[in-house]
Amino acid sequence: DIAEFGYKQEMKREYGWYASFALAFGFVSIATGLFTTYGSVLNSSGPMGIWTWAIATLGQVAVALVFGALVARIPVSGYSYQWVSRLANPTLGWIMGWISFMFLGVVVVAVDITIASTILPVLFEYEGNTMNIYVITAIVVLLQAIMVAWSTKVTQKTNNVAVTIQVIGMIAITILLFVVGWFTGKLDWANLFSTGAIPAEGYFSLGTLTEAGPWAMGFLIGAFTIVGFESAANLSEETRDPARTIPKAMWQAVLSLGVMGMLFLIAVTATGGDMIALAQSPTPIADVINAVLGGVVGKILLVMVVISIFSCGLTISLSGARLVWAMSRDKRFPGWQVLSKVNPKTGTPLNAMMFMLVIGQLILAIFGFYSADALFSLFSAATLLPALIYAGTVLLYIVKRKSLPPTKGFDLGKWEVPVLVVSAVWLLFELAIFRGESFRESWLYVLVLLAVGGVYLAYLLIRHGKEGLTMPDLEDIDKVLDADAEAVEGKLS
Repeated sequence: DIAEFGYKQEMKREYGWYASFALAFGFVSIATGLFTTYGSVLNSSGPMGIWTWAIATLGQVAVALVFGALVARIPVSGYSYQWVSRLANPTLGWIMGWISFMFLGVVVVAVDITIASTILPVLFEYEGNTMNIYVITAIVVLLQAIMVAWSTKVTQKTNNVAVTIQVIGMIAITILLFVVGWFTGKLDWANLFSTGAIPAEGYFSLGTLTEAGPWAMGFLIGAFTIVGFESAANLSEETRDPARTIPKAMWQAVLSLGVMGMLFLIAVTATGGDMIALAQSPTPIADVINAVLGGVVGKILLVMVVISIFSCGLTISLSGARLVWAMSRDKRFPGWQVLSKVNPKTGTPLNAMMFMLVIGQLILAIFGFYSADALFSLFSAATLLPALIYAGTVLLYIVKRKSLPPTKGFDLGKWEVPVLVVSAVWLLFELAIFRGESFRESWLYVLVLLAVGGVYLAYLLIRHGKEGLTMPDLEDIDKVLDADAEAVEGKLS
C-alpha cells in the first residue's frame, strides 16, 4: 500500500512480470547498444575487447540485485531519489534525483538520433545531413512523448511487442551467423583472440593516471549498453506486487541480455573476416550480416534495430516522466504545482511528460541543429551519469545495510556481502575508465548540468530550509493496527 510512504494511489497498477521485464530489457536495448558501439570497441580494444562484455554483465547483475533489494523495501516511483532521500537525507536524495533527470533528459535524444543519423540512411540509401537528422529525431521524440502521455497500457503493450521482436530477432540472427558461417567457411575462431590493429604489447595494461589501457577501454561496450534496467523500479506504483516482481524482472533482464549479447558478439566477430578493415566501417555489424547472410537479412536487422531504438526511447520517456512527477509530488522540482498532477482522463502524469518532451526538443534544437559536434559531446556525458547513479546507490546500501527497513519480498540474504563487493569493485573500475583526456568534455557537461541543478537546490534550501525538504512520513502499519484494535476493544468495553 503506497499510503505507507505518505502518498495516495493515483495510477493503476497495470504492470506484471513480463511488462516489468520488458521495461528493463527495452531500456538497455542490446540491439541498439551493440550496433552503435561495436565499431568503437574494435578501434580502441580490437576484436578481443568483446570479452569485457561478460565481466560488465556480471558487474551490472550485481548492481541490479542491489537495486532489487532497495525497491523491495521502498517500492515508490522515483527509485534512487526516494531511496537516498529516505535512507540518507533529502538533500542528497535531491542531488541523486537531479542526476537521474539529467541522464534521462539527455539520453532519450542520444538514443533517438541514432535512428536518423546511422540507420535510416543505410536502410533507405540516402545521405543524412544536419537538417533531415534534426527533423526525423524531433518527430520520433514527439511520437514517444504522445504515446507515454496518452496511455500507459498502450505504451506497455508497444514495448512488450518491441522487446519480444528484439529477443526473437537477436536469437535468430545469432544462430544463423553460426550456422551459415560454419557451412560457408567464414567462421574464424582466431578473430576472437585477435587485438586487430591494437599492439599486443601492453594490451592488458590498466593504463596511466590519465588514460585507460586498450583492454580497459573495451569495457565501454558494456558500460554504454547495459544501463537503464532500473527504469522498472521507477514504475513501482504502477506494478502489481512490486517488491517481488521488479527485483526479479531487473536481474533476469540484465542476465538474459548479457548472455544473448555475448553470444551475438562472438558470432559477429567470428564471422567478421578482416577485422582491421571492418573497424573502419561506420556500420560494422550490418556489414558482417550483409556479407554472411545477405542483404535481405541485413535489412531485417536494421528494421529490428529501429524498433529496438524506438522501444528504448519510449521507456526512457516513460521513466523520465515518472521521475519528474515523483519529485514534483514532493515539491522538489521547478514548476511542481503543474508537474505533480495526474491527468484524470489519461491516468498519466501528462504534464510531466510534456515537460520532458520540451527538454528533449530543446537539447536537440540547441545542440543538434546548430552544432552536431556539441551534440555528440553532450551525449558522451550521458554515459557517465548512470555510473554515478549506480555508484551512489550502491554506496548508500553499503552505509545503511544494517539499518534498512524490512523487505517486502526480496532480500540478498547470505549473498549480500559478495554482491556488494562485486558491484562496488565493478563501479569503481568503470568510473576509473573515464579519467582519460577524451572524456574531458563529458565531465565538463556533467559539471555544468549539476551547477544548474545546484542553483535550484540552493533556492529550495534558502526558501524552505532543510526542514522544508523532509519526506512524507512512513506510516507505521503495526502501530495503526494496534491503535485500531485498542479502539475496538474500548468500544466493546
